[in-house]
Amino acid sequence: MASTVIAPVCGGDGARTALSQGRHGLTVGVEEEFLLVDRRTGLPVARGPGVVKAATAALGEQVQAEFFSAQVEVCTRPTAGLAELRSELALLRKVMGDVAASEGCLLVATGTPVIPPERPPTVTPGERYGRMAARWPSLVGSYDGMVCGCHIHVGVTGHAQALALANHMRPWLPTLQALAANSPFSLGRDSGWASRRSVEYARWPGVGPAPPLDEAGYERLADHLVKTGALLDRRMIYWYARPSEHVPTLEIRVCDVNADLDVVLLLTALVRGLATALLAEIGDGRPPPDPPAGLLHVAHRLAARHGLAGEGLDPARGEYVRALALTERLLVRAAPGLAAAGDLELAEELFHRVRGSGGGAARQRAAHLRRGRLRDVVGDLVRTTAAG
Repeated sequence: MASTVIAPVCGGDGARTALSQGRHGLTVGVEEEFLLVDRRTGLPVARGPGVVKAATAALGEQVQAEFFSAQVEVCTRPTAGLAELRSELALLRKVMGDVAASEGCLLVATGTPVIPPERPPTVTPGERYGRMAARWPSLVGSYDGMVCGCHIHVGVTGHAQALALANHMRPWLPTLQALAANSPFSLGRDSGWASRRSVEYARWPGVGPAPPLDEAGYERLADHLVKTGALLDRRMIYWYARPSEHVPTLEIRVCDVNADLDVVLLLTALVRGLATALLAEIGDGRPPPDPPAGLLHVAHRLAARHGLAGEGLDPARGEYVRALALTERLLVRAAPGLAAAGDLELAEELFHRVRGSGGGAARQRAAHLRRGRLRDVVGDLVRTTAAG
């Protein structure tokens, strides 16, 4: 296997550099997108470019600008160890939180703004972002367009392996989405969704479940989407599981960013465990599951609606099941891969901890319920984001 490289995995308009398969199994990396909010009002503030510029001295390419100027992004280096991953995520959050404070704002890990901005958000200056804003102006001028995700990368050997994994992982991604749900508030009210980010993000072209493809099929479809103008470029292929265009990774893009690092670590462990288990089956020639596209969309919609709190759908079996039961199935499915990486005990501990809390959406709603104040929700998110 290839040795592990040490460059970060950031996307955006910056460079995206390689993950690989290390001696101890699949390497992983995480990208986290954050909101910047005013320290007094909790409203999003357009200070991203200044925060990124100030943080670059310490973090280099591990900090990037995001599409809206009230957002920033950080990315880890690839690692084979979850303890190292957690330490790096905590350090990145601390540095960014300190820099944000020096710029008069606070760092918040939430999928959507709890309190809406007073005016439509501004787009971060840049040639590519400018072209995107010009082509899809209706998606840019809305108050609820700012969304923040957590993207998990798994090192692969190339596009062929990434696509094979994506094909086999399709039925499990709604359950990951439910575990990660952390955006119940939008436009200053409870939206009724556990992951409102999923709804708003899906307004962009290129967002959704990945179609089952081999490498040749991917190349044809990617070329078609760009040539016909459906997408600006291949980087706008925002499928829930996609091969990187720049480095050998499979990127899982279905998760909300979460303030609680336990959730981030659990999601990463499950993604790697599932990928490890599935690679063995792919090597044995087992065909991928092929759930109907309609069922897959329903499963993602239920995950976004309820998170861990209600009913979900197992698209592979075509049966409605409580979301908590689906998370148990996912843990069992990933267990061989978790054990191979030495992560099973930690994953089980984190799994029960996250399930007991109800996840990010439940925590946000509980913070609001105490006094009915949205600023309390923001305050809890700020504290949890910084606690890393």
